[in-house]
Amino acid sequence: MPTRIMIIAGEASGELYGTLLARQLKQRWPNVNLIGIGGKGMEEAGVELVGYITGAFGLIEAASTLVALRRMYKKITGLFKTLRVDVLVLIDFPDFNLRVARSAKKHGIKVLYYVSPQVWAWRRGRIKTIGRLTDRIAVLLPFEPAVYAQHGIECEFVGHPVIEEITGHPIDRDALLAGFSLNPQAPVVALLPGSRHSEVDRHLPVMVEAVRLLKARHPEFQYLMPLVSHLERNRYAGSLAELESLGVVIVADRALDVLAVSTLAVVASGTAAFQAAIIGVPMVVIYRLSAFTYYAGRMLIRVNYINLVNLIHDAEIVRELIQDEATPEMIATEVERLYRDDEVRARMLNVFGRLRAMYEHKDPTKRVVEMITEMVRE
Repeated sequence: MPTRIMIIAGEASGELYGTLLARQLKQRWPNVNLIGIGGKGMEEAGVELVGYITGAFGLIEAASTLVALRRMYKKITGLFKTLRVDVLVLIDFPDFNLRVARSAKKHGIKVLYYVSPQVWAWRRGRIKTIGRLTDRIAVLLPFEPAVYAQHGIECEFVGHPVIEEITGHPIDRDALLAGFSLNPQAPVVALLPGSRHSEVDRHLPVMVEAVRLLKARHPEFQYLMPLVSHLERNRYAGSLAELESLGVVIVADRALDVLAVSTLAVVASGTAAFQAAIIGVPMVVIYRLSAFTYYAGRMLIRVNYINLVNLIHDAEIVRELIQDEATPEMIATEVERLYRDDEVRARMLNVFGRLRAMYEHKDPTKRVVEMITEMVRE
């Protein structure tokens, strides 16, 4: 009977990691049976999807998908009763995945948590729960093993899959600029508003106005915006039309291509900001939430920064414009500062280079496949 692995990814970034994992599992075991929750990438990599990813985020935003999540939970836990699952791989998405893990353990299924929840930022009480409900834990940040070790729980820093995505993505800058119809002699500003509807809802309007301000001050700037394909473009028709009228080139997906040709970037905090750092694009990070989610989060979250570059170095290497600071004027001002100040850019790029060196010798997907292999053999 072939080995059966279940992979659950709840969001776009986790779905990328699930896709990379599925591909390597298929290479290791061509007959492996892969099932789970994810998106198009995982499906194309050979995962039989029993549910599709959700774009929910935040306390209010998540409420709109609770019914769908409950339905998925019942479906997954029902499968535990009828299917033999050798290893369950959980990718981030903790509120859902920890409930699934609890059910899996009751059915004797081995659990690997890949991309552990951000317990170092908030709700540290989950650490012991995660330790009790999992057999292995793989983390992306170098300081996370020490956080778990304080509670007597082992986990392994495996690196970040973004490195694999970037190193496996060949770049021809001249060809890309030509394909985007951009002038190779003029600066390019990348605009990355996020991958969730809740993020794009809040970031797109301020980006429109920031471009309007920059357009008046720097007519030489060119603009590129990659928009993830699972978003409902009709929802943003007005803002997208305004951006295009300002000369912004909008493309579906292709964030790596956009960053590869960019001089500077305005990026919603998340995976894209880490991609920008590894590629070496000076940036300003922005983030806006609903007022309730933001103020509730301020009472719960224990960290000083939200961007991974800053978190890893415990310093504001990249300027973070959060909530009320994420205004068009402040975004435009920070982009201008990055453009004009050679020293600021050089310091930022120096840290980005050290960050890449910290990660580039790691092969996270390969290591997670090895961990799954060990768990199956056990």
